[in-house]
Amino acid sequence: MNTKQVVIIGGGFGGLYAAKAMGRLPLHLTLVDKRNFHLFQPLLYQVATGGLSPGDIASPLRGVVGRQKNTWVVQGEVVDIDPQSRQVILMDGVLPYDVLVVATGVRHSYFGRDEWERSAPGLKTIEDALEIRRRVFTAFERAEREPDPVRRQMWQTFVLVGAGPTGVELAGALGELANRTLRHDFKQIDPTQTRILLLEGGERVLPGYPAALSHKAAAAVTRLGVTVRTHTLVTQIGEHTVTLQQGDKVEHLEVGTILWAAGVQASPLGRVLAEKTGVELDRSGRVKVNPDLTLPDYPEIFVIGDLAHFAHQTGQPLPGVAQVAMQMGYYVAQRLKKGEAAGLRPPFRYKDKGNLAVIGRNAAVADLGWLRFSGYLAWLIWVFIHIAYLIEFDNKVKVLFEWFQDYLFRKRGARLITDE
Repeated sequence: MNTKQVVIIGGGFGGLYAAKAMGRLPLHLTLVDKRNFHLFQPLLYQVATGGLSPGDIASPLRGVVGRQKNTWVVQGEVVDIDPQSRQVILMDGVLPYDVLVVATGVRHSYFGRDEWERSAPGLKTIEDALEIRRRVFTAFERAEREPDPVRRQMWQTFVLVGAGPTGVELAGALGELANRTLRHDFKQIDPTQTRILLLEGGERVLPGYPAALSHKAAAAVTRLGVTVRTHTLVTQIGEHTVTLQQGDKVEHLEVGTILWAAGVQASPLGRVLAEKTGVELDRSGRVKVNPDLTLPDYPEIFVIGDLAHFAHQTGQPLPGVAQVAMQMGYYVAQRLKKGEAAGLRPPFRYKDKGNLAVIGRNAAVADLGWLRFSGYLAWLIWVFIHIAYLIEFDNKVKVLFEWFQDYLFRKRGARLITDE
């Protein structure tokens, strides 16, 4: 009897949770990713601001699924997919499949101005986080040695573009860093005089949250020394310059560090699937999937996680958050376990467990649907949920210890400046 060949592309939340749920199924599973680790992206901003080290939030894929007898982990880069012959084309090989699960996620988008990335890095990978960390702490070091007060203030000016969860969490972490962690570390500068601008093109921060929670989040980051500017568009970015437009008013700023958190675009495999299968993409390049997460005319290909545009449940696409990807991964595993014919598959149904965004020490906002609140309780829930969802036990222990130490002594232990 031939064993069904299942290939999962991507070791993020969707791909990894699908692989773990398939661990005991009678099939041959291949999990392929160009990295050899799973990255816990919700805590990436803490690596970028020196609160955690990269190893605290990364788990080797072989360590996570290595004991599954039916699972083979391949580190490789997928460059093409041939749905006619059912093959995944790697840069250095080929993987055949009977069922394909594509979970390659998204990256940040510069809305057609890709040249801005060099001056305003986004935050999606370990490398992004380390580059942001290098720029943030280098800015304070440059300010410490700068005799010109104008240029010193330039180095102590940070601009964050985009006030979604990533932008708000980064702004809050920078506020904590400047006003509390570093306030006694320098002799020539006062870190509490650091200027942090959080820019949002819409009318409020955290636009995906209820308005009342958005206002509370804005108040919380403001207390950390962050200046929130809504209805503000970025029209030009240079190495240390940014041009803003607010209505008819245009403003040019000299800044030490610019960080980008304003948009996302799908991984290149979305475009590959569109070319090879004719599937429709949305404006961000995400794949419009069937109610059962498959592609039209290709019931053996599933697309899950951030790469999937799934709007069948509410008329609006599901948000690109970890809990969506995890539930999609589990759904695919259940479909393979039950083995229904494609036409009999029940549609995927997302169960929204709520959203949390942390702003700083003892400050977070929580939208649980039936209950909305902010403050210390929301922060405490945020802490324990993130600890619970870290993949490996040793990472849970390390992160909990680092947070406990930082809470007691306000000391971020990973404030390292590494080479570019």
